[in-house]
Amino acid sequence: MADQPTVSTAHGPVRGERRPTGARFLGIPYAAPPVGGLRFAAPVAPAPWAAPLDATAYGPTAQRHGPVDGATIPEPSVPGAGTLNLNVFTPAPDPGAALPVLVWIHGGGYVAGSAASPWYDGAAFNRDGVVLVSLGYRLGIEGFLHLDDAPDNRGVRDWIAALTWVRDNIAAFGGDPAKVTVAGQSAGGGAVQALLAAPAARGLFRAAISMSGALIDPQERWVGPAAAELFTRRTGVPATAAALRDLSDDRLRALQDVLSAPGPDRERLPGPLLGPVADGDVLPRPVLEALTESDTAADVPLLIGCTREEFHAFGGQDLTDLVFRTPARRLAEARAIREHPTWLYEFIWPSAAPGATHGLAFHCLDLPFAFDLLGAEGVTAATGEGPPQALADAMHAAWVAFVRDLDPGADWPRHTTAHRATRRWDAVPDLADDPPRSRRMA
Repeated sequence: MADQPTVSTAHGPVRGERRPTGARFLGIPYAAPPVGGLRFAAPVAPAPWAAPLDATAYGPTAQRHGPVDGATIPEPSVPGAGTLNLNVFTPAPDPGAALPVLVWIHGGGYVAGSAASPWYDGAAFNRDGVVLVSLGYRLGIEGFLHLDDAPDNRGVRDWIAALTWVRDNIAAFGGDPAKVTVAGQSAGGGAVQALLAAPAARGLFRAAISMSGALIDPQERWVGPAAAELFTRRTGVPATAAALRDLSDDRLRALQDVLSAPGPDRERLPGPLLGPVADGDVLPRPVLEALTESDTAADVPLLIGCTREEFHAFGGQDLTDLVFRTPARRLAEARAIREHPTWLYEFIWPSAAPGATHGLAFHCLDLPFAFDLLGAEGVTAATGEGPPQALADAMHAAWVAFVRDLDPGADWPRHTTAHRATRRWDAVPDLADDPPRSRRMA
C-alpha cells in the first residue's frame, strides 16, 4: 500500500501514513508500558511484535487530565497504558537517506504536556530535509518523585531510553543516528539541559536546543528525599513504589495536588517539587552546576534562549528572570568563557492577540515560529491575526541550519566573550551585541 509505508524496527514492523511532506509513524513504543511492576521502574524494552503495528494515530499520553485549562499549546490527552511511545515524521522512510534528526521533548512543568500536540508536527522540518521525532515520558509522581524502593529520575531515564531507540532505529526511517539534535521548550528545554549533564546520554546526540528551559532550583541531592518526606507527611501515604503502584491515576493525581500545594512546611524546597534532581547516578551533580562549572558537554553545540516576557502577563516578572532569562544567560556566559560553541537568542515579537498577553512575547509564543506552523490549531489565539510569516521563515531556517550544519547561519554568530551576540527574533530579526553586564549576570 503506497500510502501506508512500512518500516522495520528492532522490536517489529510499523505501518505509518504518507503525507505531502513525507510520512509519519505515530505511537511507536520505545519501552514497555509503565504499569504494574514497571510503573516506577527504569524503562525496559517493549515486547517484540511480528505483524505490522498500526502507527497512524497518536499513542497514549502520560497526561491524563487535559489539556490543562488556560494552556497556550493544544496538548491532547490520549488514554491507554503504553505511554512510553514516540512519533517519527520523516521526509523519506528510506534507510539510505541519512538525514539529520531533531528529537523533540515537550514541556508542561514535568507534570503535564503531550507529544500529540499539532504544534509539534514535523511537516515543515520534513519539507526542509529533517527527520523529527517527538516523544512522551512519565510525568509528575510517576516520573520524578523520589521513592525509597525505585530509581530516581525515571522521566530522565525515559528520555535516555527514547534517544537510545533513535540511535538504534532511526536509520530505517531515513535518519542518520550520528546527526541527532535534542530539543525542547520549557520543561522540555530543562530536559535538554539535564541530558547535557547526564553521563548516560553522552553520544546519543551531537547538538542541543533549549527553548525557555526550566529546571527546579535548588536541585541538590537532598531535595528528592526531602520532597518524598513532605509527600508522606502531607498525604499519610509512604513514598514508596509498593504503596503507590496500584493506585488509580485519579488518586495519584489527587496526592500530587496535595504535595504541590503551598504551605510553610516546604520553606527550603523549590517551588515546583517534581522534576529532575541530582541523584548521584543519572544526574551526578545539579545540572546548571555541571554545565557552568566544568567542561561537561563542551563538544556539544548549544542553541539557547527565551522569550522576552515569558510569564509577565500572569504577574510573573520575577519568575521570568529567575527561572528563564538568568539561567540561560549564565549558561551562555559560562560556555563562552570556556569557548564551548553556543548561540543565544531572545524572542521579542509581541503578540497581537487581545487580552492579557497583548503586546507581550510570552511563554510558548515562539514555538509555532520555530516549527513554521502558523496555521496550526490554536496559533491565532496566541499570536493574533496575521502573525509574520517572514519571522517564521527566518527562525525555522536557523533551527534547520543548526540541526543540519551545527551552526544557525552566518547572520547569527556565536556567543563569545569577545562578541556576546544575541539573536533577537522580531518581525525584522536583528542582532544585539554585548548586552549590559547587569542583564548578563543578574
